[in-house]
Amino acid sequence: MKIQWTTCWRVGVSAFLLFLAVHYWSGVAGLFTLLVGAALPLLVGCAMAYVLNILMSFYENFYFPGTAKPLLAKSRRPVCMVGAGLTLLVVAALMIGLVVPELVSCIQVIFSDLPRVMKELVQHVADSELLSEEMAKELQAVDWQSRIGQIVNAFTSGLGSAMDVIIKTFTSVFSSAVTIFMGVIFSVYLLMGKERLMHQGKKVMHRYLSDGLCVKIFYVLDVLNDCFHRYIVGQCTEAVILGLLCSLGMLILRLPYATMVGALVGFTALIPVAGAYIGAAVGVFLIVTVSPLKALIFLIFIAVLQQVEGNLIYPRVVGSSLGLPGLWVLAAVTVGGGILGVPGMLLGVPITAAAYRIVRDDVNRKD
Repeated sequence: MKIQWTTCWRVGVSAFLLFLAVHYWSGVAGLFTLLVGAALPLLVGCAMAYVLNILMSFYENFYFPGTAKPLLAKSRRPVCMVGAGLTLLVVAALMIGLVVPELVSCIQVIFSDLPRVMKELVQHVADSELLSEEMAKELQAVDWQSRIGQIVNAFTSGLGSAMDVIIKTFTSVFSSAVTIFMGVIFSVYLLMGKERLMHQGKKVMHRYLSDGLCVKIFYVLDVLNDCFHRYIVGQCTEAVILGLLCSLGMLILRLPYATMVGALVGFTALIPVAGAYIGAAVGVFLIVTVSPLKALIFLIFIAVLQQVEGNLIYPRVVGSSLGLPGLWVLAAVTVGGGILGVPGMLLGVPITAAAYRIVRDDVNRKD
């Protein structure tokens, strides 16, 4: 076998770069964090553009497809892009309008009724003779209203001075708003010129990479795009079905907050496996302020609904579209959540599905 000089040069440079990365790992990690922070608006814009592109492509199939009129043909992309953006804004506004006011009022009810609940609990413990008479009298003499107020004041004062909290909150909100605004602008540019950008990217890759490597890269990108597209569409469909079933069941059982809890359960169901349980926990927190018995009924109902969703809805809507076994879905959610939190739960399943499909196709091809 003849060893070429270019091969030795590439191996040597690769080994040297690997040595630098391992030896100066803290600096490399800091540089990577700095680059990600600087490019965060662009990354947010890419994510927005990808999600909007799914809706936009769907609308383009119905907005004068294949028309020969120049004015309508030129207006297809802007009109469908605006329609996709308005759709997401309306959904977000409905979620916030349904959930936030009820959650705030529920917290207020809990803090207002907590002193009465504590007094009843102490009286119940005293009547059952679980505590000594002296301790029971001391607990009954406590002014729970003032004690709870002191606990709340201690918690809020531990957050720092009011001015510091206001400044930090304002800075965080302003930074997030700027990031989202820049991401929206970048996503608009991406969507308006996506065909041209894809063509330019392919030309650059064919110019500097071999044809075989280009084919492999395009194959991986196609698999990733297909898995993410199927996952987003399937997960949104499954969340809508689950939210409607939850609201309908709560209305039949005459449970409070049916519409709001159904919307919350459907929204949190976008997080695979564990999402609906998060929404159910918030639902129990809200319903228990009205009636503990109804909260228990809701728990039983949501447990049955989760079994139906996990065994019938999710495998047919999401699992079959991705072709990923349930074990790997659970592993992807667990590992992704441990690495990146909620974003890791969202990204772990389609990435694992893509890797699973690539390895499966490669194994089948060799066999």
